[in-house]
Amino acid sequence: MVLAVETYSFLQTVPLTDFLFGTQWTPLLVPKSYGVLPLLAGTFMIVVGASLVAIPIGVASALFLSEYASDRAKRTLKPILEVLAGIPTVVYGFFALTYVTPLLKTVFPETQVFNAASAAIVVGIMILPMVASLCDDAFRAVPNSLREGAYSLGATSFEVTTRVVFPAGLSGVLAAFVLAISRAIGETMAVTLAAGATPNLTLNPLESIQTMTAYIVQVSLGDTPAGTLAYQTLFAVAAVLFLITLGLNVLANYVLNRFREVYE
Repeated sequence: MVLAVETYSFLQTVPLTDFLFGTQWTPLLVPKSYGVLPLLAGTFMIVVGASLVAIPIGVASALFLSEYASDRAKRTLKPILEVLAGIPTVVYGFFALTYVTPLLKTVFPETQVFNAASAAIVVGIMILPMVASLCDDAFRAVPNSLREGAYSLGATSFEVTTRVVFPAGLSGVLAAFVLAISRAIGETMAVTLAAGATPNLTLNPLESIQTMTAYIVQVSLGDTPAGTLAYQTLFAVAAVLFLITLGLNVLANYVLNRFREVYE
């Protein structure tokens, strides 16, 4: 209720078109601008980068665990993935600053101290266990009769994996992708520490940016007087974040219902 009321009050002062399509976001500086596009661009840059890290590795890990790994390997790799899921996000942010960014600087000297690339990499590592675990469950749910039928027709192990198991578990894989993306969009501490607080409308991942969640952290520190327009931007940005996350969850449910395979 408070989110809707404060967002409505904000939009009474700032036109919706200026808010959604403006290219400058400086609500705490002079001159003030309230275009949310730089925050959206920063957020989606993190999401795309994290997806490029987590989705291929996560799917490959899940296929290996479900189709190729021995029981001993499963007992070793599963706890490692679970440990990655349990590490605090602030540790990932510190890791990005102290290890990932210096590594990027050795390859790309123009890399800034705070940059989107290091944040995207660590967020990808964060959501990797979710992708791997959900995809592994989807592949394990595929009946063995499908595998045995393919082997009986002369298919190789690789062909069974790529042409039988993966398509049969596609609904679970797509749902894992959408949920992982939702998790990346809502990540706060890691991107706040690693990506910086510069609302920069850019496509260069080596530059400092600011995500929607990082801006919410900035305003929530208590330095912005309550009731002001700058304070109301907190709720406006949170409303956009809420709508995006809601849309992704609706999409995940649609994907599950649309591509679900039921076996007897």
